[in-house]
Amino acid sequence: MLLHPMQNTELEQPNHWSRWAVVVVFATAMAYLESAVVLYLRTLGDRLEPYQPNPLPPAIDFGYAELLREAATIVMLAMVGWLAGRSLRARFGYFLVAFGMWDIFYYVFLKPLTGWPRTLLDWDVLFLIPLPWWGPVIAPMCIAALMVTYGTLLSQCERKGEGPSLGWNVRLAGGAGLALALYAFMADAIRVAPEGKRALQDMLPARFNWPLFMAALLLMAAPVLSTGREMLRRRRQAASVQPDH
Repeated sequence: MLLHPMQNTELEQPNHWSRWAVVVVFATAMAYLESAVVLYLRTLGDRLEPYQPNPLPPAIDFGYAELLREAATIVMLAMVGWLAGRSLRARFGYFLVAFGMWDIFYYVFLKPLTGWPRTLLDWDVLFLIPLPWWGPVIAPMCIAALMVTYGTLLSQCERKGEGPSLGWNVRLAGGAGLALALYAFMADAIRVAPEGKRALQDMLPARFNWPLFMAALLLMAAPVLSTGREMLRRRRQAASVQPDH
């Protein structure tokens, strides 16, 4: 029996959840690779625990090589999202899933490899582009959890017009939350940046602005909640118009 062309296409392509699982496996493996690289770098500089005097010593300053490695990591995560999705919205969703899972499992693997972090409140150097980001471990993990949730919702929207569109107020809230979170991570680096590279390398933040970060997290949750609510409404609406058999 010949299959209808549409049916044949559906059989050839993996479903959304299969692709989601493949992205998660890739991100988890990449997280272990990142943890191993960080183990090597911090062992070279005797900085398995990053929050200590002279946290970024010149002895382990690999300059542009390290900055480009971080940029290459983002490109790799973006590419797996692009390959997994069939629409721009779904591709962005898979990228968010990959980024969030990579970030979470990076700390999961780093613990048995190095014995650090001891707690989720331990300080870490989160990123170096464009300035060093500092924050407690739990802070980026909270953002990563939001990314996985939002990305999972978006990854299920493959066809044009299938996914809900966000209002300008929701987009503004999400963008403002992202900006506030970035400022919370880089506030100390921004303050000492005029003093030069050495000041940035020696900088140790004294306190984390939790009220600002929590406000940022709530604002960033707005697109997630709005998308989830709209998708649930559409699903209920579609179910209500199904003919009875």
